[in-house]
Amino acid sequence: MNLLIKNGHIIDPADNREGIADILIQDGRIMQVDQNIPVSPDVELIDATGQLVVPGLIDMHTHLREPGYEYKETIQTGTMSAAAGGFTTVCCMPNTKPVNDSQSVTEFILHKACTEGVVNVLPVGAITKGCNGDEITEMGELKKAGCIAVSDDGKPVMNSLVMRRALEYAKMFKLPVISHCEDLSLSKDGVINEGRISTELGLMGIPNASEDVMVSRDIALAELTGGHIHIAHVSTRGTVDLILRAKENGINVTSETCPHYLVLTDDAVRGYNTNTKMKPPLRTWKDVEAVRKGLHDGTIDAIATDHAPHSQEEKEREFDYAPFGIVGLETALPLIFRLVEEGVLTLRELVLMMSLNPARILGIDKGNLGIGAAADITVINPNTTWVVETVNLKSKSKNTPFEGWKMRGKVSYTIVGGRVVYRNGR
Repeated sequence: MNLLIKNGHIIDPADNREGIADILIQDGRIMQVDQNIPVSPDVELIDATGQLVVPGLIDMHTHLREPGYEYKETIQTGTMSAAAGGFTTVCCMPNTKPVNDSQSVTEFILHKACTEGVVNVLPVGAITKGCNGDEITEMGELKKAGCIAVSDDGKPVMNSLVMRRALEYAKMFKLPVISHCEDLSLSKDGVINEGRISTELGLMGIPNASEDVMVSRDIALAELTGGHIHIAHVSTRGTVDLILRAKENGINVTSETCPHYLVLTDDAVRGYNTNTKMKPPLRTWKDVEAVRKGLHDGTIDAIATDHAPHSQEEKEREFDYAPFGIVGLETALPLIFRLVEEGVLTLRELVLMMSLNPARILGIDKGNLGIGAAADITVINPNTTWVVETVNLKSKSKNTPFEGWKMRGKVSYTIVGGRVVYRNGR
């Protein structure tokens, strides 16, 4: 069945297009973008009056947990959660069991995504074997199998020589190296941001320097090697400054931040809610302001979710022993809408950072509504208000700090390759 999306407010930064128009989709691709496209009997009609129609959202940083941790999330449930959040493409991190450090694991993930997933899944291979930080993987084989980047996310590559070789090797295959920037000697035993709140709560802190030191090192190695370093989950004002200076010096660095680093501070940890425990930790308001500014001025390129599902039993442990991470695929878009309402970002910038820029960073032909492009499209009702209730989340895990929050902005349709995979809550 072909599709016709009528009267939507189209925002397409790739084509510098914004305004009311229709989109005709045939055989999974965009065939026409124009006003007053006639309705023919062989099309399914979507009335997008009063709604936003944007290129499908792309999440550069998702943990789907399969293989090995299916009790937290599966490729099926994770992609259902992605579709509900408006994401048509997700990049799954390699810290599975076994780690995605080989062609066979990559092929398993892609097979599962093809047979059980509902959105595009792009695997991220490991930088080092087993994500142990010692020996780099066969990145050429990983790319051939279908990986679009490499990362040891969840663990930093502490050995600087190994990281240098990884950047040099990845450059040969035009693979971005996604870096989890954390100095383990500084963050050891820490569970929240180091500062007044950690002292009051009697919890071990993680200083900003734990992130900043490793960002500085990785930028220096990118300059040395000419490799592409992508800084994951930016959370500190120091990191924003380092990335800004690196870009001014022509170093091949890109970066992302996450919605929780834009709307929450370490004050949220009061009450010892383990759903506020993440890595890097929630920082101070000064850091939030700096990260917001970095988004607005283009220092930070993308917004990713770092969707990190954990079981209820794991998160119900004492704060010190609960795992780091929260789910985020279904709350990301309305949280960023808050920044639009506050004047921090424009709608165009939202689309740029949640669709086009991730596509450009990854080197994939997505994030646009051009003629002939794959029909990956998100339709959003910007005026719908709703309350986050974990029971309604599509993710298998429910570890969110946003339970009970009133949100504005709701996905109406998620379309992947011309197929409607999510429609008004279903």
